[in-house]
Amino acid sequence: MRGYDRTDRLNELLTRIIAEELELIEDEILGFVTITGVQTDKSLTQAKVFVTGELDDEELCNRLETHRSRLQRAINDQSRLRRVPSLSFFVDYTAESAERIENLLRELNQE
Repeated sequence: MRGYDRTDRLNELLTRIIAEELELIEDEILGFVTITGVQTDKSLTQAKVFVTGELDDEELCNRLETHRSRLQRAINDQSRLRRVPSLSFFVDYTAESAERIENLLRELNQE
């Protein structure tokens, strides 16, 4: 049994490539975007890209969608994949959920 699955390695590679390419994109509307993770399916044909940013959720995903072809081209150029997975963008609510839980715990400790 391997300790590190192929999809895990691919997810890390895609995260790095997408983050680096987003730094090069000059889109004033997009603003600051953080790639929090990538989740590739077992067939390696689809990749969910989880992001956070300054824009509202729908607008953030729509702006990233306009840059999808450039991001996929960067993945193709910088990796040795036979087929580049199709990218889909999703807002990551993990940080917001963690903050809400921390605030609830603080309130309980103060009581």
